[in-house]
Amino acid sequence: QVQLAESGGGLVQPGGSLRLSCSVSGTILKTNNMAWHRQAPGKQRELVAVILANEDIMYGDSVKGRFTISKDNDRKMIYLQMNNLKPEDSAVYYCNVYRKSWPTYDFWGQGTQVTVSS
Repeated sequence: QVQLAESGGGLVQPGGSLRLSCSVSGTILKTNNMAWHRQAPGKQRELVAVILANEDIMYGDSVKGRFTISKDNDRKMIYLQMNNLKPEDSAVYYCNVYRKSWPTYDFWGQGTQVTVSS
């Protein structure tokens, strides 16, 4: 049973920083896509950042230059460093581990709330 657990969310002032962490328990393959998504009230879930299985990294346009995704394969951790936070970054942030080639899987965490407000 694979489980993902996010931590590190909270309330931060505009311009501040937060670091989200996602721990992965259970057995997964070493070649995965590891991503952070977010969903704000009344909006669709959107991709924030992803480390692809080939190690390429992609960011959503709204977070480029401010957010950094990283991972620690040995510890099975995924991180999202968020700097210069803006009120529009407020959302529930979810980590996601998935494979599109066999064996396919798609695991999600429960989410952690990030609120950017003065």
